[in-house]
Amino acid sequence: MSEAAFDQDRCHQTHVNHEHVLHNESAWPTLFHSGDRNTDIAVTRWRRPQNRFLKERSVTPRDRFFVAIALKPTRIELMRGAHTIFDGTMPTGTLYVSGPSKELLAIFHEPFDFIHFHIPAELFFAGDVGNEILPTERLNDLILLRDPLAEQLARSLDDDGIYAESTFARSVAQTLALYLARCAFSHARSGVLPKWRLKRVEEYVRTHFDQRIRLSDLARVSGLSRMHFAAQFKAATGYRPREYLLLQRVEQAKLLLATTKMPLVEVALTVGFCTQAHFSTVFKRVVRATPARWRSADRETPPQPTSASRDVLLQSGV
Repeated sequence: MSEAAFDQDRCHQTHVNHEHVLHNESAWPTLFHSGDRNTDIAVTRWRRPQNRFLKERSVTPRDRFFVAIALKPTRIELMRGAHTIFDGTMPTGTLYVSGPSKELLAIFHEPFDFIHFHIPAELFFAGDVGNEILPTERLNDLILLRDPLAEQLARSLDDDGIYAESTFARSVAQTLALYLARCAFSHARSGVLPKWRLKRVEEYVRTHFDQRIRLSDLARVSGLSRMHFAAQFKAATGYRPREYLLLQRVEQAKLLLATTKMPLVEVALTVGFCTQAHFSTVFKRVVRATPARWRSADRETPPQPTSASRDVLLQSGV
């Protein structure tokens, strides 16, 4: 083989082995096909740096699961028909799974950055999980908040323009599929707060967030002891009860900051903080900006009309 032919062959091998697997999506979610086989794994990136309202609807292919992992906190609503799956702030590392042939509506209220995995369904059933068959229903609408492994797997492909090996991307997706399958069984068997008990707690916090709420109050509303409630609440939401309450107050504060000219001290007291200093500290830790700076930035982009469902299970990273 001549030197020129050898160099050309080597360049071709480099192109094949280092295929750019992280394609940016122009619409949500766009399934990128790297080949004609149904077994191909696609990994895409869906992000918007600017603060603007966005509403997208899609249907997952009949042979694939759609997995989204958040690389930054963002406010989002997920709905299927009249059913609200999630409404609030997804913290960094949040993972969401949609099953095959499922219609999904997503409404984005803030800038966002997601890694999307389009994984063939067969990968979830390639092996036994606990010697049981994994039903699709256990994976559909599975949400893991602030999941460190999911975030690590997503960031391993977050090369931001660097070419990554497609074989590596497939290995990451296979690892993710196995992990999710085990999580689905684990959630079904573990002591997670049932949805009807969680709904009671959500409604109580939503109507009393500006008052003093103790752990015993939430436990009483759920019908459990304090110890059992705290453990099951964290298993269901990813947050300790106090974290959840603080984040609910922060989200209410953001609404007041965006829609009124209320002084900061009045906002703090209205949403249940005892002092403006404590309010500012918690707000900055959650939003990564002071209340004044956040209000100023939000005023540069007129807020979209809000729905009554916005204050249901509002969650953010702390």
